[in-house]
Amino acid sequence: MKLTRVGSPGSERPALIDRNGKLRDLSGVVTDIAPDMLSRQSLERLRALDSATLPSLPQGTRIGPTVGHIGKVVCVGLNYRDHAKESGLPIPEQPVLFMKATTAICGPNDDVIIPHGSTKTDWEVELGVVMGETARAVPVEQALDYVAGYVVVNDVSERAYQLEQGGQWVKGKSCDTFCPVGPMLVTTDEISDPQKLPMWLEVNGHRYQNGTTADMIFGVAEVVSYISRFMTLMPGDLISTGTPAGVGLGLRPPTYLKVGDVVELGIEGLGRQKQRMIGAQ
Repeated sequence: MKLTRVGSPGSERPALIDRNGKLRDLSGVVTDIAPDMLSRQSLERLRALDSATLPSLPQGTRIGPTVGHIGKVVCVGLNYRDHAKESGLPIPEQPVLFMKATTAICGPNDDVIIPHGSTKTDWEVELGVVMGETARAVPVEQALDYVAGYVVVNDVSERAYQLEQGGQWVKGKSCDTFCPVGPMLVTTDEISDPQKLPMWLEVNGHRYQNGTTADMIFGVAEVVSYISRFMTLMPGDLISTGTPAGVGLGLRPPTYLKVGDVVELGIEGLGRQKQRMIGAQ
């Protein structure tokens, strides 16, 4: 299934994207695409619906963050060898974990705000993993059974805040609008192998990132299992699994986003995003 949320910020309604690409209103069936309906049983009930009987929604409606009420965003840094190399950092022996504030979450096509004083706002196309079941210390072999589906994430980052001001990476990752999510949650039955997904990102029409999830150092199952050793993963939690080479930090000279720039990105089978950079008010 392909699930999404549409409407104005804070008032999104749940929707399904049918086989013809049409938006279908799910608000008569569920209140939201949220943690309490991401379990296997809940998704099976939605899968059993005849989408043709659901009301249509107008195309062009704003798409909100694909999952509502996300409890936490856990990110994996340096999870592609080529990205670690361009960042001038060693290949990690274990997944590098950091958090991203949930207040950074926005819709996939919403404007991204460049913060006051920012000179190094950067881009990162990433595969997002949405949890469907509570996971505690799960073995790698069973880890994907706890996943509800996959989304596109742009892990927008302010490199000066992240790397030049001491402390943890979180403050360079958590500015408002720094976590566009969507345009749809694609359930695991439609993604046979999350390690075979081409991904890309462009700024103003120039392609900077062109990678594949096959190049992850730690695959999705390993990441889910690893994180669940240190914290309980709850339904609706989002894991952003890292980015391939081609971020602005790694270019020579480094290149960063400015007001008016347009970023487009996507992952095969999961859709695409488009954001315009605006200045903070």
